[in-house]
Order: sequence, then C-alpha cells, then structure tokens
Amino acid sequence: MHALKSPDLHYREGAACLQTGDGFFRRDSRPSRDLSVLLAALQVSQAQRPLRWLDLMAGCGIRGLRWGLEARQIAQREVELWVNDADPDRACLLAANLQSLCSAPALTLRTSHLAAERLLRQAYLDQTFFDLIDLDAFGCPNALLQSALAVLRFGGVLILASTDGRSPTGHDRPAAIRRFGAAARAHPASWELALRLQLAAIAREAWLLGRGIEPVACFSDGRTFRLAVRLRKRAAAREEAQLGLLARCERCGDQAVQSLLKLSGWRPCACEDGLGRWAVTGPLWTGPLQSPELLQALLRLDPLLAGSLSPAGRRLLQRLQKDAGQPVCCWSTAELAKRLGIGGPPALQALVEALRIQGYQAQVSGVMAGQLRTDAPMAVLLQQCVDLVAEGR
Repeated sequence: MHALKSPDLHYREGAACLQTGDGFFRRDSRPSRDLSVLLAALQVSQAQRPLRWLDLMAGCGIRGLRWGLEARQIAQREVELWVNDADPDRACLLAANLQSLCSAPALTLRTSHLAAERLLRQAYLDQTFFDLIDLDAFGCPNALLQSALAVLRFGGVLILASTDGRSPTGHDRPAAIRRFGAAARAHPASWELALRLQLAAIAREAWLLGRGIEPVACFSDGRTFRLAVRLRKRAAAREEAQLGLLARCERCGDQAVQSLLKLSGWRPCACEDGLGRWAVTGPLWTGPLQSPELLQALLRLDPLLAGSLSPAGRRLLQRLQKDAGQPVCCWSTAELAKRLGIGGPPALQALVEALRIQGYQAQVSGVMAGQLRTDAPMAVLLQQCVDLVAEGR
C-alpha cells in the first residue's frame, strides 16, 4: 500500500479535513458534493428508520466523510455508511481520512475495495438496499445503471456523474448509438441534450425494473455531466410520454419536439424555400430536469448545516430551482442575433418577459448561460429579438 502523501495535500471542505492523495481529485467539483450532502441531510430529516448510504467510487473518501460529519447534524439517525473504491492501494488513505467517523454515534462505517459491479451485484444477492448511491464514474456509467437501481430503495436517490462528453453531444455519433441507443447531433444546447440522453438511459433501466424516476437536479460544466434522480416504486401516469425526439434545422435554426408515444411526420421547418432538413436527436428525456420543490427544501436546510453549502453551490441550486427544464427547446440568444445580423443579442430576461406577455412559455435556462427555453414559434422568437434590439434592450 502507498504511504500517505505529505501534509501539503491536506484539504478542507465543509466539516471535512483530509488528504487527497495522488489520485484524481477536483476541488471545483465541490458544488456537486454540496448537493450530495444536502440530499443526505434531507433523508436524515425525513427518515423514520435507519438509513444506508453508498459512495461507490470514493476516491479519497471526501463525500462519505462529509455525509458522516455534516448531513447527520440534522438529527442523530442510525446510518450505515458504505465507502468503496476499487483500488486497494487507496486503503491506507481511506482509513486515515475516515478515522473520525469510526467513533461517531449511531454510525456504522463499512469500507471496501471491490469493483463497482461486484459490490452492487453482491448487495442485490444479499438484499441489501441503499437510500443514497453516489456513482462518480469515469467515462459513461450506463453499464452500471441497472445494477445500481436494483439496490436503490423506493424514494432513494442516485447521484450520477459522467465524463463522457463526446458521444451525447454529437461529436462521436457511433459511440452514442452504442452507449445510449440514440442518435446524437451537435446542438447549441449540447450540455442539456447530453443530460436528457442520460436521463433517458436511466428511465429505460428503471422501467425495465417496473419503477419510475423523478429528476432532482441536472447540471454540467461542459466536462462532467451530473444528475440526481429519485427512484419511485412505479412509473407516474404517462411517464413514458416523456421519452421523445428533438429535431433542429441547422439551416434556419428552427426546432421541434415529439413524444415517441405520438410520433408522426415532422412539420416543415422555418426555411422559407422549403429546403431545410431536420437533424434528429434521441430518444431523449423530454420531461423536467429538476424538482424545484425539492431543491427549495434543500436550500431551506442550508442554515442548519453551517459551512456545508459553498457560495458556488448555493448559486447552482438557486439557478436550477428557477428552471424546471420545460419547455424542451432551448435557444442561444447569441445564435439568434447572429442569424438576424443584429450585432449583439437582446437582453435575456427581457426576451423571456416579452414572450410571456404574448402568452408563450419562456424561461432562462439553468443549464447553459445565455440561453432560454420557450414554446414560441421560430418566427415569433426572431421578431421579438428584432423588436427588443430596436428598443435598445
């Protein structure tokens, strides 16, 4: 086993002080770890029974350590905390970092160094179920989805990370077919489409098990795509209608969406000469990306967990809480301005408000900056941009 590294690798985050070691670690991923702490704390605040949490790919163990130190401030619930990393050379580092949890009241700590698939399948054979699973994968995590969902309790939360950015954003289309069973096309809202393709993959695996899903939060920094999804005992009414296709015409920029349940011919795009052609992405998730109510509940917990939520984490949750992810079609104001040849784009919030006044749904995107989502027709959207720029807005 490797010895612990020098003291200059000590790192503080929330209530945790630990050594990161020489493995992969990103300090700027703290907002996602903040979210996981709040989700664990929410479970503690609501639980009427012992809880079981799993950090499946623990690295240096920072998530499990923060869960044990911070989430349990809400109440002294009995918690069984599993911290696993497949690399046995991390055993010494994990043991040292998690030492403070060994004497924590009402907390049972389990550490292991098993391949993720083996741990999940053994848990299923033993009928061991978890309330919270963090699956922080390198590359695409889809091979582990069904095994993870099979050991997630009803109402439990799966926190998923993927560093596979090329295939779901349309830059490696054959890989998107292999990994998602979907066509992926380049799109101005590429981060959002990648999240929707990942949600579709989760939903299909949950439906195979007879379950349903509720997205809690979906976001990205362009390198890593992160999702938190709650598992339901059964699918909601017409949940399958939220699997669909999104089409975009590169020539005119128009967009259209259809549910697979009502799939029919595509309408003409906005090209006046009729020469445009739709490029279709999907099947993907066309339902909500976030649960504003649940995110608001997480934000209300923050004052009870002093130091858990960083300023960046708070900004992220506040931004997502304002955008449930509907309607599906997203537009970049910079692209709209470029198509119109009007120089700078119109003010984003002013465009949203103008579209709402006309009776359309419109919302600032919480996933990508400088974008809005709306069900307004392309012609209305373009005309409103022209009017706002003319008004100096």
